Order: sequence, then structure tokens, then C-alpha cells
Amino acid sequence: MNKTAQTVESAAAGAFHIEDVYPLIEGGRFPVKRIAGERVEVWADVYRDGHDVIACALVWRREQDREWRRAPMIHHSNDRWGGSFVPDRPGRYVYAIEAWTDEFATWRHGFELKQKAGADLALDAVEGAGMLMTRAQGGSPAAAAVIMRQCDDFLQTGDTAPLLTDELQGAMAESQLRPDLTRSRLFPLVADRLRARAGAWYEMVPRSQSQTPGQHGTFKDCIARLSDVGAMGFDVVYFTPIHPIGKTNRKGRNNAVTALDGDPGSPYAIGSEEGGHDAVHPELGTLKDFREFVAACKSFDMEVALDFAVQCSPDHPWLKQHPQWFKRRPDGSIRYAENPPKKYEDIVNPDFTCEDRGALWNALRDVVLFWIEQGVSIFRVDNPHTKPFPFWEWLIHQVQLRHPDVIFLAEAFTRPKLMKGLAKLGFTQSYTYFTWRTRKWELEQYLNELTGYPERDYYRPNFFVNTPDILPFHLQGGETWMFKSRIALAATLSSTYGIYNGFELLEHDPIPGREEYLDSEKYEIKTRDWNKPGNIKLYIRELNRVRRENAALQQTSNLRFIPIEDGNVIGFVKESVNQTNSVIAAIALSRDVHEFWFPLGDVQVGIAADRRNVAAVENLLTGERYPIEWGGIRLRIDPARDPALLFRCLA
Repeated sequence: MNKTAQTVESAAAGAFHIEDVYPLIEGGRFPVKRIAGERVEVWADVYRDGHDVIACALVWRREQDREWRRAPMIHHSNDRWGGSFVPDRPGRYVYAIEAWTDEFATWRHGFELKQKAGADLALDAVEGAGMLMTRAQGGSPAAAAVIMRQCDDFLQTGDTAPLLTDELQGAMAESQLRPDLTRSRLFPLVADRLRARAGAWYEMVPRSQSQTPGQHGTFKDCIARLSDVGAMGFDVVYFTPIHPIGKTNRKGRNNAVTALDGDPGSPYAIGSEEGGHDAVHPELGTLKDFREFVAACKSFDMEVALDFAVQCSPDHPWLKQHPQWFKRRPDGSIRYAENPPKKYEDIVNPDFTCEDRGALWNALRDVVLFWIEQGVSIFRVDNPHTKPFPFWEWLIHQVQLRHPDVIFLAEAFTRPKLMKGLAKLGFTQSYTYFTWRTRKWELEQYLNELTGYPERDYYRPNFFVNTPDILPFHLQGGETWMFKSRIALAATLSSTYGIYNGFELLEHDPIPGREEYLDSEKYEIKTRDWNKPGNIKLYIRELNRVRRENAALQQTSNLRFIPIEDGNVIGFVKESVNQTNSVIAAIALSRDVHEFWFPLGDVQVGIAADRRNVAAVENLLTGERYPIEWGGIRLRIDPARDPALLFRCLA
């Protein structure tokens, strides 16, 4: 860069330094996540050379809009400024910070200092009045009226008091020119609907919902199950893939390499002569039947989430229509998916680096848009970490510009930085390591990480207690207290959690020595007695009722762990975003009976200036109330009855 170019760039940069902006992800490279309708606080260090008085404003707009909205920022201390705005509807936004010299405020500040020192102010008063006359028509009619009135008062009386009123300063702040106005770079923000932050997911394998043994389930069978799922209080019904399943290299029971007659194959081997990602398995029903299922879910106040798995059976129509989208080996054979030493002969992956990748990317985007047209607005994305990150950033952006209410969940059980990278680039929610965190220190350490900065501004955790692929070792004993403890932890520590169907029946038969289900539902059709004795459906219903009635449990960030001396009891307090609801929880991590002291001395409830220490607590399951004495409460947990105690805090 030559000297002239450097000079021009420096001049264009403005006189102001705008630094240490919050909230911000990677210097503004990725969007901050918030909820539409809730206030977004923005902070920054803003300063310039000299002693002139400066002013700042926060400006924002939806990404696709042209008009800016603005609000003043307030100086707090040490050149730290704060302001806020409310994104009124879901969508992608940008915000920035503006700074300029407030010339009239600078004049007034200097005038008042000279006045205190007893200096001659005649010329200074004329300068101030001159500023009024030049800006009398620069703002709103109301501001112009204030400026003219104060100017006339000074000119008629010679008294400088009219020049020093706060009313006049406000009018001049609106009206005066801002020749040195400096705007920061634009920072991205995504405002999601509330379901993005809070929800209870029920994972359902649709072909296993028939009540006739050995019979393939249909969408109508799934509709028949909704009253049961809805009664448990779930918000989202998540379907594993519903598309036609290929026959080439179809897997048999328990992932056998060879399928027998009648084996249905893995639903993740997507595509056959009946269609691909935009078709439904003919034994499930028709698209019309699927839309009826979506409508039925809405009648139960539930949403549908679809599995979006970017992989194909060798029989997928795309292999014939677009052979250039797939890799071949040197001998010309198709390259099957593998994760050495595992091989997936029934699956092939598209080649995202092929020469025709633009058409491939568009086709995958169009698959998502197709299902949105069928009424789906939530997608659980299978193994996104195995696909290029730029593709996901592009796809999510493309979809959410058209449909800002769409939610994407990243199913990525992989290295921490990859999981966080996916969340930064746009995934609304993320799977987590909660499934394997069992000890008190592990849970506290992990939640402190997820609720700290900067993770809390972009990573929304979804705590699944199990999945079709994962039967964690701690559930393999089939102990009721453990199943209850795990779902209580998931449902209260995180605002979004999920179970895979069968958890409510305490299903726990593993492949010996592995964290996988024996007779996996991924490779066969199961028929269950959904009212099997010993189920914990009523317990799940009560947990979800408590979650819906307490906003503190519908968020994850405002979480603080309470020091309990018992190493097998975890205690914490959560507070709602608007500070009107606070909940404390104590959950047993072992089967023993626990008696312990729950300290609450520094826990406060209430809004802003009206914060008070907790005076009593109310049991959210029984309604019983207990006073707080000596700064806490003595509690007893018998996991055989209930491993979790949940209380609402009362002032």
C-alpha cells in the first residue's frame, strides 16, 4: 500500500476507536444467537483524542432491509458504553455502533467549567447562541421549537441559563450535524423463535409404531401414538429418515452384512427406485399422509423434526441422474462410506468437491425447502461434521433468509472444536457430551463451559439421554432410579433435551461390552407395549409439566451450581431471562439415600433493584412450602422414590 492510500484509509477510519464490542463471536465472523422479542444488550469501549464530548448510538436492521433503526447508548465509566435493542421477529440481523462529537454538549461542558472559574463568558455565550441558530431547522419540529424558544430567551434577556437546560441539549443532540460520525463494522446476529432455546424432543422410529407384531408402521400408526407422546409433555416429535430404503447391500438385523428376506434395512440407506430424499417410504404412506401427521402434531401443540442425512443408498436416483456427484475407485466401482475399521456398504456419500458441486449444493438445499413446504420447520442433521463446513454455512443462511423460523440441530458427536465450529457457523442447536457425563465434577465442569463466554452466545445444547446408536453404560443396568436421574438432569440442566423412544420403558439390553442396543431398531421393526409395567411415563410427564410452568428451566445460561458437601448430589439454581422465576434443584447421582444441607444464603430473586434473598421454597411436584432458615434448607433424597427435588424460590 502506498503512502497516499494509507493516508486515505486512515482518514476514512474516523477519529473514534470502537473496541471490545460485546456480544461478538470471533470478531464478528459468526452471528451471535438470541431469541426474537427479547432485549439484546450491546457494549463497547468508545473513545477519541482530546476532551470533546462524544455521543454514541446503536443501529440495527434485518439483514435484507435497508432502513436502520437506532437507539442511544449510555456512557457508564472508563469509556464503556452500553445500549440495547429488541429484534421483534425471527431472522438474521446486523448491528453496529456509531460515534460522533457532540459539538453543543462540548460547548456547554466548557462553558460550565469557565462559569465555575469566574471567567468572562460573553463571547462563549454568543458562540453557543450561534450554534442554536444554525441548527434550528435540523431536527424534528418539536426539537426546532425548543431550540428557537431558548435562543429567543437568551437574545431577549442576555441570561445564559436558557442555553444550559437539559431540554435544549437533547434537542441539539437530535438536530446538530455530525461531520465526524464513525460507524463500526457490521456485526451479525440471528434472532430465533423460542423453540430454538427450549423444547422436549421425542425421537420416534416411524416404522416401529404399529401395534401388530411384524407389521410395518405407517404415518397413521404414528398419529395414533401422538396422544401418548403428547400426554408425556413433549414439544417435538423427531422422525428418523422416512425415505425409501435401498436394496443393494442392504444390512440385516444387528447390522449384519447380508439381509434376509423381510429385513427392512437401515433408514439411513436413503433412496431406491421409489425415490430419494424428497420421497416417503411407500410402506409408511403418502406425502398426503405425512402432511396429515404434521397437522395432527399441531393439534397436540407439537412440532415435527425430520432427520436430514446427506447420504445415499447405491439405489438412490441421483446415482443414475447425476453420476458426477459421486466418487469412483480406480477400478470404476462406487466408493462406499466408511469410518475405518467400520464400513457402510449400503451407503455412498456425495462428493462435495466434484466439478458439479454447485448443482449438488442446490439440490440438497431444495430438499430442505421441499420438506418445509410440507410443514416441517425443524431438521436434525446427521453427522454434519463429515461434510464441508462452508456448505452448511451456505445452506443454513440460504434457508433462513427465506424461512427464519427454521431450526437446525447438529448431530455431531465429535471433537469439541468441531462441534463448536458447527454451532458458530449457524446450527441452531447442538448435540453434546452430556450422554457420557455422569460424575458431579464432570457435569459441573461441562455446564460451566457451555454457559460461560463465548460459548453461551452461540452454542445451544440439546441433552439427549440416549439415541438409537447410543445406550450408555450407566443405563445398561435398567435401574429405574438411574433412568429418572438422567432424564431429570437433562430436563433441568439444559432447556432443550431429548429421549429416543423406548427410554420411557427402561429399555436397556446392550451388545455385550458396547454402548449399543442389542437388536437395534435401525435394522429391524419393533413392536412395543407402550404401557409396559414399570414404565416412567408419568415421571416424564411431571418433569415436562414443571419445565413448561417455570421459565427458569426454559433457558440454560442463567445457571449456578450450589456447593453441596455430598459428592453424589448435584445442586444448582436457575433463573429466567426476565428474572421473574427462579428454580433450585438437587439431583442424586447414586442410588443411596442422601441427607444434606442446601445453602441458599447468597441466592437472590426478583427484578433488578428489587432483588431479595430467598425466604421460602415451594416443591414443584407436591406444592409443599418450606421456609429458609439459617441461610439454607435440609433436604433428603431417596432415589428409589424420586432422585430429584425441584423447588421454586419465593421472596
